[in-house]
Amino acid sequence: MGKGKLAKFAEMETFRNVFQYPFSVLEQVPFEMKGHWCEHYFGNRNPIVLELGCGKGEYTVGLARLFPEMNFIGVDIKGARMWTGAKQALEEGLTNVAFLRTNIEIIDRFFVAGEVDQIWLTFSDPRMKNAHKRLTSTYFMERYRHFLVDGGLIHLKTDSNFLFTYTTCMVERNSLPLIFRTEDLYHAEGIDEATRTILSIQTYYEAMWMERGFNIRYMKFRLPQTGDLQEPEVDIPLDEYRSYHRPKRSGKTTAR
Repeated sequence: MGKGKLAKFAEMETFRNVFQYPFSVLEQVPFEMKGHWCEHYFGNRNPIVLELGCGKGEYTVGLARLFPEMNFIGVDIKGARMWTGAKQALEEGLTNVAFLRTNIEIIDRFFVAGEVDQIWLTFSDPRMKNAHKRLTSTYFMERYRHFLVDGGLIHLKTDSNFLFTYTTCMVERNSLPLIFRTEDLYHAEGIDEATRTILSIQTYYEAMWMERGFNIRYMKFRLPQTGDLQEPEVDIPLDEYRSYHRPKRSGKTTAR
């Protein structure tokens, strides 16, 4: 690990807005904030919104600026990236934002039933080889149900045609209420100004995709608490390009 990363990790230990509980730590130390985020950290009863896979935290911080009447928590395992957003939030005095460094696979261990209102998934790894690792899979939807309010909103913003198509099929297969969907966000019609302002927040990865000429896709849907969730049985063409910092995929042309 480079000196820069070590310095960021050391500094994050002093940040009041960062909670570091990777799997190895959580097994040893119970997470006492579970069920008490609003009471013990935010000091209000405002709705909580998660950004899963927050990276540098651009969306978490951007949303916190736009909506001071809501609370935002960015979640990622990459601490060196998270440092950017956490430090920025502290410097700007944003008291409605926090960051949780942990494995998203165990996200349901940090919140009680009904504690979270919305989830944002911004440029998540499409995980074309393993459906269970996709953050929009039914595997994760079942975990979100443990803490998301009934009918809570899930937002997906992505450059990946594979992940967007898969998620569309998952939503259709399970008859989840679809609120909005577009395959070309910045040229879509019918988006109100308030929503367009939210969606205009750009992450580090989004800027790279747009420079390469890729469409940005967006959808939002509700996740009811009831009903058995089924994985879609459909073959989807793999993305034709290799995403930054992601392993080279196999020679297959489709996956489920």
